[in-house]
Amino acid sequence: MIKQLRDLMRSKGIDAAIFPQTDPHQSEYIADHWQVRRWLSGFTGSAGALVVTPTEAYVWADSRYWLQAAAQLSGTGIAVMEEGKPEVPAITEWICSRLTDGQTVGIHGMLFSIDATEALRSRLGEAGIKLDTDFDAAGELWTGRPALPDAPIFVHDVKYAGEEPSSKIAAILAETFRCGANAIFISDLAEIAWTLNIRSRDVESNPVAISFLYLSETDSTLFVDPRKLTPEVIAHLDSCGIATQPYDRTLPFLAALPDTARVLVSPSQTAGDVACALGKNRTVRHDSPVAILKGCKNETQIEGIRQAMRRDGAALVKAFMHIEADVAAQRPLTEMGIADLLTHYRSQQPLYFDQSFDTIAGYGPHGAIVHYSATPDTDARIRTDNLLLIDSGANYLDGTTDITRTVALGQPTERQRTDFTLVMKGHIALAAAVYPEGTRGAQLDALARQFLWQHGLSYLHGTGHGVGHFLNVHEGPQSIRLNENPTPLRPGMITSDEPGLYREGEYGIRCENLVLTVPARTTEFGRFLKFETLTLFPFDRKLFDLSIMTPQEIQWVNEYHDKVRRELSPLLSPEENAWLTERTMPL
Repeated sequence: MIKQLRDLMRSKGIDAAIFPQTDPHQSEYIADHWQVRRWLSGFTGSAGALVVTPTEAYVWADSRYWLQAAAQLSGTGIAVMEEGKPEVPAITEWICSRLTDGQTVGIHGMLFSIDATEALRSRLGEAGIKLDTDFDAAGELWTGRPALPDAPIFVHDVKYAGEEPSSKIAAILAETFRCGANAIFISDLAEIAWTLNIRSRDVESNPVAISFLYLSETDSTLFVDPRKLTPEVIAHLDSCGIATQPYDRTLPFLAALPDTARVLVSPSQTAGDVACALGKNRTVRHDSPVAILKGCKNETQIEGIRQAMRRDGAALVKAFMHIEADVAAQRPLTEMGIADLLTHYRSQQPLYFDQSFDTIAGYGPHGAIVHYSATPDTDARIRTDNLLLIDSGANYLDGTTDITRTVALGQPTERQRTDFTLVMKGHIALAAAVYPEGTRGAQLDALARQFLWQHGLSYLHGTGHGVGHFLNVHEGPQSIRLNENPTPLRPGMITSDEPGLYREGEYGIRCENLVLTVPARTTEFGRFLKFETLTLFPFDRKLFDLSIMTPQEIQWVNEYHDKVRRELSPLLSPEENAWLTERTMPL
């Protein structure tokens, strides 16, 4: 396919082409129709861009995907740029080192945000290189391309959502007016789903509907494939004052707005082509006000996620008992089999909808691949001579879960126990943190890394990401990571706590719970916040090295395990309770 692409580039006067892993909504997880980079390269990671010139081709992949990209791209003629290493140049710098004055870079303008398009245009311009935003290689070359999804939309009941769309729209427009705009254009699929209390199955594991949303006091429109609209959904939208137009009418609609329109767009979430359609005078650039509104869960959502965690924990007890039984009886069990077991037991729980992401079950060396996904070619047999890392989650109508546990099905080595305990010490330090209002995730991140750092160890991924409510398992605006993020942690935000350690070719360790930001206390020095741990499932007691733990850390684990036992016990059979009691005994 790269040869055909290069032929097309030559015919269009394109000297380098960039293919990001996203869609016109700047999504992390995307429908098959927009899997252009995967179609061209064969690399299946959820992040990373492909760059092709007449003689070279590279995928820029972050640390989560270095090993996976190297394996999947082997023999394709496409090499890996290990993004994040000091010696690896940014894409624009690499292109500027390869192209000369007067040459042209091609991109699809709906697949690059306003910010990304302008930054690219500016840097290329410094080198005399032109940018063509109309290069749609997939549209010309991809025969058999999957169609845009047409799954029906359904209404997310207010008894789970906790707030009617009309109330949310009023709050969004109030923030929009404060920003000097009289309308807002929303591209982010999760923001649209949250605003309108609608869901669908357009993106695997993400219950969103492919659409754009325009809101104003006088004219609000959802741009969506009409085949997705049921009579119930049409009535629901009508009650919110939302008209509909076909998805492909979005840009013409924006281009035809009156000169008096002042439309707020998020420059990081909105495609560059949208800014072109609106024109400079009708565009007001500002961070989306929806992100904070959506990120701070209401009381109904918070109670829903607590209930979902109980059912999820019960399902995990059943699944892990099954896993242990199979291994003990030496019945064949593989990584893919574990994923199937987790889905099976979760799907039996009330209000289950789907998994919240593809399960990561990595045995031994596969656990060191941060976003490993087993395939029939890599599917490893589960044994007792190494660690098993399982990162999984589910979407229930009343909440979204995401949990990682690392377990030893046999006897762990002393180094494995030390590594695990260092990771857990960081997990506990973050979970137990008390911090002043206004604290950002980057200010807390070192709490989770400090014990690893003291031993010359580290991990390269973030420590925590926001989690949606019956929505995307990754959401902003908050995060806990080394990179600065200006958004402070606020009450109602749900964030993961997931430090890790990965020894390439040996094993990986990650320990993840979801935590809720809640008030702690108010003193003469201001208001302080803390975390409430939401996830309910034990950590592997065999992996703790008590000799390097403080009494306070041991107490935290014991109190957490006591809570897990009390919360899950009513949902379990006597046999399951016996299993859980043994695994939550005090350290």
